[in-house]
Amino acid sequence: MKRTVLLFGICILLVVSVTGCWSRRELNDLAIAVGLGIDKVGEKYQLSVQVVEPSEVAGNKSRGTSPVTMYQATGNTLLEALRQMTTISPRKIYIAHLRIVIISEALAREGIGESLDFLSRDPEARNDFFIVIAKESKAEDALKILTNLEKVPSVRLFSTLEASEKEWAPTAAVKLDKLISDLVSKGRHPVLTGLKVIGNRKLGEKKENVETILSPADLQYSGLAVFKRDKLIGWLSEEEGKAYNYVNNNVKSTAGSVHCPDGGRITLKVIRSESKIKGSIRNERPRIDIEVKSEANVAEVQCHLDLKSTETITEIEKLSNRWTGELIEKTIARVQEDYKVDIFGFGEAIRRSNPKEWKKLSENWDETFTTLQVNVNMVNKIQHIGKVTNSFLEEMKP
Repeated sequence: MKRTVLLFGICILLVVSVTGCWSRRELNDLAIAVGLGIDKVGEKYQLSVQVVEPSEVAGNKSRGTSPVTMYQATGNTLLEALRQMTTISPRKIYIAHLRIVIISEALAREGIGESLDFLSRDPEARNDFFIVIAKESKAEDALKILTNLEKVPSVRLFSTLEASEKEWAPTAAVKLDKLISDLVSKGRHPVLTGLKVIGNRKLGEKKENVETILSPADLQYSGLAVFKRDKLIGWLSEEEGKAYNYVNNNVKSTAGSVHCPDGGRITLKVIRSESKIKGSIRNERPRIDIEVKSEANVAEVQCHLDLKSTETITEIEKLSNRWTGELIEKTIARVQEDYKVDIFGFGEAIRRSNPKEWKKLSENWDETFTTLQVNVNMVNKIQHIGKVTNSFLEEMKP
């Protein structure tokens, strides 16, 4: 027995001694990439990589230079371009800590499939970065802009997209695995968030951009890019993006205003939202029923309302339900008419409810989607009216 225990202990020591460090990389030998931009120059790919300057990020050892630097190279493939950067970078570019991948709109219209194959195949690349589309610009332009609040622009872009999706809800924080899943699905096409460079681009590339209260240039998320498989075919507006997120149960919190009955506006802050998509076959035709339930608080009143009255609260709920429901219906109708691709996952809902019928519908689903009957039921309940009941504006009435 003792001999067996001794042998087992020796085996454990041997295993520990030969594992753990064989593939380690010294930090001083690596250039940590946090942002990656993909453009097309002719028939070749242009890769732009935003790399962290450790001494600038650390703070106490700062030399007063930019917290990031950029390396660029072109190649027939993305890996060729990445490896070619060794001719200008003193360290190997390490992409395991990417926060953001930006693809130019021009390349997205050609197709993003080949670019994604590299990212999904490279063993160093993880799946926890966001993918966005540089709207009306090159990807390299977005990576050149220096930003306030966060020293590293790519980290700022990651945090901004997370905050926007959580608090405002017109954007979609899409990671690699989700994007690939939508690309291969027959019942859903992908969407990606658009990223715009606003202001003076040239000044945005200089240190002066972060030395003023109001930066001359900045980066702003704007709209959702609609894809047909891996090709960009158009854009949804900010409000349409919010409707998309309502349908897909992605709204965690947001705000919206509606017209008061006698003029002015009242703003509601959505604090919870839950949506369900149900697919069915009726009279041999597919049908989609969407139910959205949300809870909101009164956040701002710019009109004369008696918020102590339950009838007033009921009327506000009706106005909110009508406005949000119509926005969802109009967005779905526009996608059906203009883009003719199912970005909402209605096909997946049909597949879940009736796999047998889905086999027949799946081959021509986009064509069926254009005439698909969709019913929206919006139920918004007001939970609180804030710290006060009626606005002080009521006391100011003549």
